[in-house]
Amino acid sequence: MNSHLPNFRDPQFLQAHMRHTLAFYAPRAKDPSGGCFQFFKDDGTVYDRRTRHLVSSTRFVFNHALAWRWFGGLRTDVAHALAFVNAAHAQPHGGYAWTLDWHDGQATVTDGTHHCYGLAFVLLSNAHAAEAGAAGALDGIATTFDLMERRFWEPAHGLYADEATPDWQVGTYRGQNANMHACEAMLAAHAATGEARYLNRALTLATSIAQRQASLAGGLVWEHYKVDWSPDWDYNRDDKTNIFRPWGFQTGHLTEWAKLLLMLERRLGDSAPAWLVSTARHFFDTAMRHGWDAAHGGLVYGFAPGGEVCDGDKYFWVQAESLAAAAWLAVRTHDNTYWQWYDRLWAYAWQHFVDHEHGAWYRILAPDNAKVTDEKSPAGKTDYHTMGACQDVLAALGVSPDTILRVAA
Repeated sequence: MNSHLPNFRDPQFLQAHMRHTLAFYAPRAKDPSGGCFQFFKDDGTVYDRRTRHLVSSTRFVFNHALAWRWFGGLRTDVAHALAFVNAAHAQPHGGYAWTLDWHDGQATVTDGTHHCYGLAFVLLSNAHAAEAGAAGALDGIATTFDLMERRFWEPAHGLYADEATPDWQVGTYRGQNANMHACEAMLAAHAATGEARYLNRALTLATSIAQRQASLAGGLVWEHYKVDWSPDWDYNRDDKTNIFRPWGFQTGHLTEWAKLLLMLERRLGDSAPAWLVSTARHFFDTAMRHGWDAAHGGLVYGFAPGGEVCDGDKYFWVQAESLAAAAWLAVRTHDNTYWQWYDRLWAYAWQHFVDHEHGAWYRILAPDNAKVTDEKSPAGKTDYHTMGACQDVLAALGVSPDTILRVAA
């Protein structure tokens, strides 16, 4: 490893990087009138004080829970962020508004569409809040799961539908992304409660996407499907504006699935099916083969079914999820190739994405790594991916806050 770079595998480095990232958001993110501000320039300036997105609102619960777990952050901060989800986003007829205008302590719904993707993060936020002892979070896990089951679950396919109108008319679009994050949330819910139904559901989701659906797309995870869960090869083919539904094979989603499959395997223990590891390796190896930019470094956003790059932009979360997956694969397989990818990904991110002056990561760079915006964290980005990646690497290494405390003692 380059002597001028940190030891990216050192638990102390990973903890310090989480702390450095948290410092960008705290205390400027907290809105005393409710929830958290969600739009930040590179230097931390808040450039929109009113728009609130469900994804950011829930991910700030994760941020505060991480701060509590590792650094003695305040439970009251976790409760403050969770209360906004439950009081402002939650709707009288069930579900959670996708976007709000928050002004003078009052919420006006600007998009009342129900997204399973959003509910997955409501579930995830309650799971992490429950571990921090937030009041009502355990009940929130159960009620959110029940809502997902009642409104979106399709037992014939073993997957969740994607979205519904404000009066709960389910649309025809089907997507893997909501199901991937639902799998992540189920693992967190199982960690928080120990209830087998969440672990079982995580396995069902993983099997449906990473086995059955992948078999329809050459062994990889396609993003978009029709109502019968047949691949929709043309959905958003010519539209790069929908960041939640991009066209092509998503480099970062392949590696994110690789990470989740290995987390699922560890949690299942002796009952884990063998395909989890082999599929994780296949997803990651393919993502590196088609996604790594040999000229400029870093992983591109997406590639077409033929393997050619269809979106060469560099996104922060793709690098973060991929380095976490590399660590899990390295620990699980003892194949040093994955540690080499881990170090390579970190070195690239350290040079291009990490803001060493202000903290956090830049959101997006051009294919040649040039800056394209001074908006570091618009709605949707709270660096949950980057801090979560550090936490996930520590978990792969078997390092937890408890072990750190025991060593310190």
